[in-house]
Amino acid sequence: MKLSFLSWKPRKGLRAEGVVLLSLLFLPVVLCQSLVYAQEPFYKGKSIKIVVGFSAGGFYDRWARLVARHINKHIPGTPDMIVQNMPGAGSVIATNYVYGVAQPDGLTIGMPSASVYMDQLVGRKEAQFDIRKFKWIGTQDKRHQVVYMRTDAPYKSIEDVMKAKEPPKCGETGTASQGYLTLRILEEAVGVKFGSVLGYPGGAEIDLAAERGEIVCRALSIDPFFGREPFGSWRKKGFVRLLVQTAKKRDPRAPDVPTIHELMDKHQTPETNRRVVEALLGATEFGSPLFVHPETPAGQVRTLRAAHANAMKDPKLVAEAEKGKMDMDASTGEELDAITQKIMDQPEEIIMRIKKIMGKG
Repeated sequence: MKLSFLSWKPRKGLRAEGVVLLSLLFLPVVLCQSLVYAQEPFYKGKSIKIVVGFSAGGFYDRWARLVARHINKHIPGTPDMIVQNMPGAGSVIATNYVYGVAQPDGLTIGMPSASVYMDQLVGRKEAQFDIRKFKWIGTQDKRHQVVYMRTDAPYKSIEDVMKAKEPPKCGETGTASQGYLTLRILEEAVGVKFGSVLGYPGGAEIDLAAERGEIVCRALSIDPFFGREPFGSWRKKGFVRLLVQTAKKRDPRAPDVPTIHELMDKHQTPETNRRVVEALLGATEFGSPLFVHPETPAGQVRTLRAAHANAMKDPKLVAEAEKGKMDMDASTGEELDAITQKIMDQPEEIIMRIKKIMGKG
């Protein structure tokens, strides 16, 4: 900053030593005022909005609201937090909004599906974003999947579904949802076929459809299945059973449910198919991810990433997650960057197989 009094000429009769002394007296005042303005937190007096790509009540929504209740304590300026639900197209609508409509000012954060990258990978025109350019903030969890089936449906195991003349109908939000992807992965892994009824706004609506008998199955993350209603009541009533889980090892909460890897061993899945399955299962690492517009200033990105990392260690947030049976397994924004590059930089052969699985081949 240019200080104008340094070039000022003293009036006749005023000693130069006096001018220098006055300059030295006023210099700390000027510098202190500049420092105050420089240290004024960007987020002071502002509001941050988290846009969730699904309807209220599901696990994405629950994670967004849990983060919103605690992350602002770790942001200089302590901004207000708002959660907005923008369901549709497996979170593509919300993702397009944060990427291409919202201002790149660090005041709008998106929470898309863990598998939203699939729309871009297979070249769907609805995906008006480039996931490689996302400024990831972090994630709170992982998204290992299970498939539930109504117990009154004639399918007691994956093998029963494999033998079925008509594939059972499972509910999904859209073709970019991780549940839909899980069913396609199972088809690639062991040849089992599921029918998909698409267009539900979120998981809560899919579960209501299962209760009404519109569908008989759904693929979803294992944590909500063991962490919220209606699943607790369903398990007590014996309303549904689990057919498969996607983790490499059986979850202690589902010790009798085979993993997809066990099924591939049992049914001798070819090596090429296994590679495709492993690539597609990378979506589980994203969990409930948070990102901001690619052109968000680096300072805001650093602030939000640090706040998220600190919030993941906040005893109050951790305690609330445990109380809500929301299993934490956090990753930083930098770690999500690395996962993104690994998933998106696939050989052409694998991409073509993925396109075929997703109905674009």
